[in-house]
Amino acid sequence: MRLEAAARMDLFRKLWSARKLVLVVFIPLSLLPLPLIHPTSEACCAYVLMVTAVYWVSEAVPLGAAALVPAFLYPLFGVLKSSEVAAEYFKDTTLLLMGVICLAASIEKWNLHKRIALRMVMIAGAKPGMLVLGFMCCTVFLSMWLSNTSTTAMVMPIAEAVLQQLICTGLADSLEDSESAEATEDDSAESNKEDKLKNNHLELLYNDSNDCSKQELSSISEGQTEVNGLGLMPISGQEFNQHTNGHLPQIAIEIPNVRRVKARRDSQYPTKRDHMICKCLSLSITYAATIGGLITITGTSTNLIFAEQFNTRYPDAKVINFGTWFIFSFPIALIMLVLTWLWLHFLFLGCNFRETCSLSKKRKTRREMLSEMRIHEEYAKLGPISYPEVVTGVFFILMTLLWFTREPGFVPGWTSLFEKKGYRTDATVSVFLGFLLFLIPARRPFSSSSSKHESSDSDPLAPMITWKDFQRLMPWEIVILVGGGYALAAGCKVSGLSVWIGRQLEPMSGLPPWAVTLLACLLVSAVTEFASNPATLTVFLPILSALSETLQINPLHTLIPSTMCVSFGVMLPVGNPPNAIVFSYGHVQIRDMVKAGFGVNLIGVAVVMLAISTWGVPLFSLNEFPAWAVSRNVTGSL
Repeated sequence: MRLEAAARMDLFRKLWSARKLVLVVFIPLSLLPLPLIHPTSEACCAYVLMVTAVYWVSEAVPLGAAALVPAFLYPLFGVLKSSEVAAEYFKDTTLLLMGVICLAASIEKWNLHKRIALRMVMIAGAKPGMLVLGFMCCTVFLSMWLSNTSTTAMVMPIAEAVLQQLICTGLADSLEDSESAEATEDDSAESNKEDKLKNNHLELLYNDSNDCSKQELSSISEGQTEVNGLGLMPISGQEFNQHTNGHLPQIAIEIPNVRRVKARRDSQYPTKRDHMICKCLSLSITYAATIGGLITITGTSTNLIFAEQFNTRYPDAKVINFGTWFIFSFPIALIMLVLTWLWLHFLFLGCNFRETCSLSKKRKTRREMLSEMRIHEEYAKLGPISYPEVVTGVFFILMTLLWFTREPGFVPGWTSLFEKKGYRTDATVSVFLGFLLFLIPARRPFSSSSSKHESSDSDPLAPMITWKDFQRLMPWEIVILVGGGYALAAGCKVSGLSVWIGRQLEPMSGLPPWAVTLLACLLVSAVTEFASNPATLTVFLPILSALSETLQINPLHTLIPSTMCVSFGVMLPVGNPPNAIVFSYGHVQIRDMVKAGFGVNLIGVAVVMLAISTWGVPLFSLNEFPAWAVSRNVTGSL
């Protein structure tokens, strides 16, 4: 019996270790009767959609590899030709992303992001509440133009340096507190001894010798403090952990009140409040990166997926561009930024905003002043602003202005200067400016001095960025993933599956539009906690589009809120890459992320629902079923 039980357990272990391979093989085989029993175009398309969705949600294979499933299954089942499927994998948004990555590569290469982040934190100050708000503001700004993952990876090392300075200063303060407590106990002991001097002269001699020994112990303790240099010389987190393992070196003497000091040293953090500050600042960065990604079309990959799928499904709409999306999403980001900061402050720092957010110099503690010194030192290391930083900043501003003024809507844009309309998009601007970054020299013209990133013997005509710089940041997996989503959407449209799904959802026609939107937001935000954001949105967009057409609701009423809510996977480290980056620093635990992320989820859904019900109505004409959706619905039902 024992041998059978052991063999059974061994079999279970092998199956569990090979669970992904089993899933990859079992799912297609178990669903295969669907296209075999019902060899219709809709059934074949549904089979491909379900297999791809299961691969994406379970991550049994890499996301980019799973996105290639429609490329060979659609031609095999006769849904789309191979050339038609291949055309879906490279769209206008891919060029838009490539141009933005060129600018992001230049920003990161020349440390412009670090200069912006440190400058904004210097303005905010070192008070805990203002420090968190300062980091959140600079993270939101950077995440508008860079990917959420890149922004978090760039800002977290800066925040970690400040936190390590806070920890080191706190440990030094705890040692000083122990020494002051020792001195207080010595004073009280001496006063008691003086009362006894009149009764016993021998006790006087004992006290004199004891005072000398205590002076020697005090001098030894001071010498040990000077050797360690705590609080005086800022050190990096890596060096601190390497040399001290997060603890103070043990002093080889006995000191009074040692239990209280030892309790603090047993943790990496001097006090519980210091730990709360570390948690608050770490989580604020990942949440701010998510909020900043909502603001622009290029802020995150889910926005690009929505824009391309919407423009492909409704080519006559002409309502979604950089300007309209920014006008709608920017107030959402501002409200979420303030509410998220208040929520994190209440959760980790309490409600005493006067103490944690005061800008008065008189209220600054020693630790806060040392933290400010560390921030100023980091900024001083950057030196004066360099020529490549100026060029990158100019391109950054120029790209933004050209996006805004292409087709602002209320006035003619610069595209009206051309005879043929509809040929120029946001991708045209980004690719053109990104291409120029490969040509413009990184060294100032007619100047013999080289920049701080160049050696004296480097090429004087070296460009702002190289192909290696671009390649290092280009997320090819996301490009293929987005292309797989376009291919699935095209198959649903051609096969008629989207129309069939819409008919099955007709019982929901009695619900008001806001209720349908709220259900979609809650469903999407729940699923995205366990699946990747792009994969979740790619699966839900065709379904929600068909639902909106069936219920005679403006598709934007459900698609835009769902696109924003899919980014709110902030409760678990696996929800999105920024969560994993912040979690890896070790300041927060999973229960902290769940507790704080649940509140951020509720805030996000509430603010998005408020936006779509107020200023989103006149901006996108949400009260009426538009003509571009009517024509699409009529064509699909034929």
